[in-house]
Amino acid sequence: MRSASSRVTRLFGFLIAMSTLAWAQSGTTSLRGTITDPSQASVSGAKVTLANPERGFQRTTTTNATGAYEFLQLQPGTYHITVEMTGFRKAEQKQIELLVDTPSTLNIRLDVGATTETVEVTGEAPVINTTDASVGNAFSEAQVKSLPMEGRNVPDLLSLQAGVAYTGNRTDIDTTVDTRSGAVNGARSDQSNITLDGVDVNDNNGGDAFTSVLPITADSVQEFRVTTSNYNADEGRSSGAQVSLVTKSGTNKFHGAAYEYHRNTVTSANDYFVKGAQIAAGEPNQPLKLIRNIFGGAIGGPIIKDRLFFFANYEGARQREENSALRVVPSDTLRDGVMVYQCADTTQCAGMSVQGKSGQSYSIPAGFYGLS
Repeated sequence: MRSASSRVTRLFGFLIAMSTLAWAQSGTTSLRGTITDPSQASVSGAKVTLANPERGFQRTTTTNATGAYEFLQLQPGTYHITVEMTGFRKAEQKQIELLVDTPSTLNIRLDVGATTETVEVTGEAPVINTTDASVGNAFSEAQVKSLPMEGRNVPDLLSLQAGVAYTGNRTDIDTTVDTRSGAVNGARSDQSNITLDGVDVNDNNGGDAFTSVLPITADSVQEFRVTTSNYNADEGRSSGAQVSLVTKSGTNKFHGAAYEYHRNTVTSANDYFVKGAQIAAGEPNQPLKLIRNIFGGAIGGPIIKDRLFFFANYEGARQREENSALRVVPSDTLRDGVMVYQCADTTQCAGMSVQGKSGQSYSIPAGFYGLS
């Protein structure tokens, strides 16, 4: 009986922890706007409904005295909005894409008519941010998948933003003192902030602006935004860039994917110096081994329709690689005890022959002097 009670207690604690974790993943976008009539006058008391059919989400509000409405704390995604008011046709607009950390504004005009009539708006301009002065770009799931990334590390896309300088390939930076690999608007990388679903995932040991402390796979990220300046307090701490990543979640339909990215030595070109050393040694011209495999799969779907969803992603990486090494070794003459150096006045050295320790004679060209 005690064992069963202990298991129930542990299960109850686990459920509380999971519910706390889900609560911490608050919304990271918002939508607002104004409802007007054909004369551009504000329509107060209109019913505005925002819905996401894929997740069974629906929220309703009414416009205030100035005809304004607002939806806060929304999960990024694609939504439908419907506006209803007595004396006006019902207005409906679909495929509204709300991006992370991007407050969006959508103004809707109602047409006079019966409430049983519906006006569906299509081909409208994308919603824009007129709420704050934050500067940055949001990357959707399609962009994350289509843009090339070394090692498929999503925060690497930070380098595509204006004001971002990649410093990982600079030889003038002492990596033992400055471990950053990028700077945003001149700020050090340890001043940047990376969050995943609102949770701090900064690498505090290395201070790398392009890498989170958790591996973030491309197939687990729904979208992300990099705010480079003028960000708000709700986006996080730090004075540098704010990188907000949002993971995928399940929907009312099952979705899955399986993938493998393979790089083989067959498609690699040989290094110039490696090739020269191989030819000099009589070896075949063959590039160094470089085999990379990144593979995995993802699946998501409903547990309870419109209520509870799941999403899981696994990714593995295998790499076999050879590297060339440069070594400074003594010449044949030096190994035999003969040192050759250039004369200060090359006209005074007509050339000579010097005998090494092994008894072999070496011809020293004009302009050089040999010392046994």
